[in-house]
Amino acid sequence: MAFRLEPLRALLENWACDERLENIFIQPEAESCNNGGFSITPPHSVSQREAMQILQPASAPTSPLASPNLTSTTSTTFSLNVASCSSEATTSNNSSTNTASNSSPCLLLQHGEGTIDPNWQATKPSVRERNAAMFNNELMADVRFVVGNPGHTQCIPAHKYVLATGSSVFYAMFYGGLAEDKEEIEVPDVEPSAFLTLLKYLYCDEIHLEADTVLATLYVAKKYIVPHLARACVNYLETSLTAKNACLLLSQSRLFEEPDLMQRCWEVIDAQAEMALRSEGFVDIDMATLESVLSRETLNCKEMHLFEAALNWAGAECLRKEIDPTPENKRAVLNSALFLIRLPTMSLEDFANHAAQLGVLTPEETIDIFLHFTAHSKPNLSFPTRTRAGLKPQVCHRFQSCAYRSNQWRYRGRCDSIQFSVDKRIFVVGFGLYGSSNGAADYTVKIELKRLGRVLAEHNTKFFSDGSSNTFHVYFEHPIQVEPESYYTASAILDGVELSYFGQEGMSEAAVGAVTFQFQCSSESTNGTGVQGGQIPELIFYGPTQPPEDH
Repeated sequence: MAFRLEPLRALLENWACDERLENIFIQPEAESCNNGGFSITPPHSVSQREAMQILQPASAPTSPLASPNLTSTTSTTFSLNVASCSSEATTSNNSSTNTASNSSPCLLLQHGEGTIDPNWQATKPSVRERNAAMFNNELMADVRFVVGNPGHTQCIPAHKYVLATGSSVFYAMFYGGLAEDKEEIEVPDVEPSAFLTLLKYLYCDEIHLEADTVLATLYVAKKYIVPHLARACVNYLETSLTAKNACLLLSQSRLFEEPDLMQRCWEVIDAQAEMALRSEGFVDIDMATLESVLSRETLNCKEMHLFEAALNWAGAECLRKEIDPTPENKRAVLNSALFLIRLPTMSLEDFANHAAQLGVLTPEETIDIFLHFTAHSKPNLSFPTRTRAGLKPQVCHRFQSCAYRSNQWRYRGRCDSIQFSVDKRIFVVGFGLYGSSNGAADYTVKIELKRLGRVLAEHNTKFFSDGSSNTFHVYFEHPIQVEPESYYTASAILDGVELSYFGQEGMSEAAVGAVTFQFQCSSESTNGTGVQGGQIPELIFYGPTQPPEDH
């Protein structure tokens, strides 16, 4: 299966830092990790938003997992220990640089500062430091990897013993029964930066990941069976998961056989289906992933959005096949996937004014679906007729009782607000609010969700209170993704009959299904709402429903 990671990389780069390090990143005050004197982090640490610290210039690989924003550059020679190569080796200004032989694509450079001293071992008291000094170092190297597609390769020196102790694949390659004694090994399907990340973990016991290379790193970790590095890549991807990249990450997690990442992707796609289907990356998923999305029972969106997304994907697939994106060709590339869309479950208005007029359906199919909407005797259809179940909202109740007292709780444009955090990712749908304690009344309300002072979503809406102590639900236009272990602020400004019910006996912690909520008072609350009592008695959300099983 061909990889199509470039669109996802572009999406992930929006989340990553704006600037990329194309040279050496040096921190002279930190503990030395290698032959070049740049810094390291403690073992097993994962720096998620820092540039990967490597000892060679940026390259421009065009492997199936190549990053799209890297452009072809000539290699630069540093006084640090660097081994680099490309289709055209350049001449260094460093007089100490050795010239590569014509028979090898590798440039063998002088040893870096960490190993040029004949007694360099004495300055490195730990085994890890001495081992790390050999990372990307020609000193004692007994194998070299020519990594990347032809024309954009990079030559990386390595030491068989170190690689074999960290990977069963490398052990079989160098010491197994079918081992070949090669001094140079070509690796055309791997991105050089990802290969260096793998080696840095094997030599230095540290991991540095970037948004635009994490998928390539996951690929190389899987290729050489290095599970801890693969797990770190999956964890990184899970933290950067949003509706904008969920469909493409789902496609890649299926390819890499990562069920946990697949489940996290489905959670986002189910809850924020409309945004996921309209994302730029959706048109670049593979056919199998498209079919799994169109078959999904728990998608939380209108069927018309699925139909439009499928046609957008088909248009992009026509361009990939170099054919005109006509309605006939779109139908042809969709093939049987078209019949996974539940057209008869659309509203009659959506079908008549949109789906029926796009030219994808045959006249017979169009007539039969119209008859399905209107006739008592309904024809047999090739499309599913059962409405998707969608997601069932869950409700977190933060008060144990409610009350009303004459002249106590009033609304005069003041804000009721509460802060909360969760221990698992959820998607906030809306709030439950108290209404009038003085008979039936109409309310207008502005609801808002913030994180660290930034407005994530706001909505002006209305609700009718029948004068009872029941709560009345108000909703945002789209579910909002809420990450664990961070506080969010829920606010409401009501306008209507001033006297209302209010909550009491509030809880600072409440569990709903598999999710635990923590509450604390908000400085934005100017109408008396807090943890112990007040407004916003309920948070309505999508999230995991069952606690994890004990193992």
